[in-house]
Amino acid sequence: MELHIKTFGELSGREVYEILKARMAVFMIEQHIFCLDMDDTDYESLHLFYEEGGQVTAYLRAYRVEGDDEAVHIGRVLTVEHGKGLGGRFLTEAVETLKARTGCRYIRLDAQTPAEGFYKRYGFRTTSGEFMEAGVPHVKMELEL
Repeated sequence: MELHIKTFGELSGREVYEILKARMAVFMIEQHIFCLDMDDTDYESLHLFYEEGGQVTAYLRAYRVEGDDEAVHIGRVLTVEHGKGLGGRFLTEAVETLKARTGCRYIRLDAQTPAEGFYKRYGFRTTSGEFMEAGVPHVKMELEL
């Protein structure tokens, strides 16, 4: 699988559809998170994804937050299949790509608490206590590059 990296304006209509379908399948159907997924952050994000057979198999978006010039924030991190190593491969490749492309010093994210151990295996450290986001416990995490 090849990593695709596109701004919102570079995404085709089919790619937007497949990304939103994957986000809905994982966050709404699988995890029962019912909140507005599509937000204006998508317009300003880089969209990184794997695609196989025309379907998105792994995805995240990366964006800058005003006032946080040293970091890139990632979110909506997902894989549609679990337990096959796809998440680790995707995260590793995405981190290296963001480091090279943005020159940031940190990658930051809000991790669902059950995923905290996954991110720690790839060098992220927890930087906050637990908080609720969209009805799900989360922690803030960061990776220094």
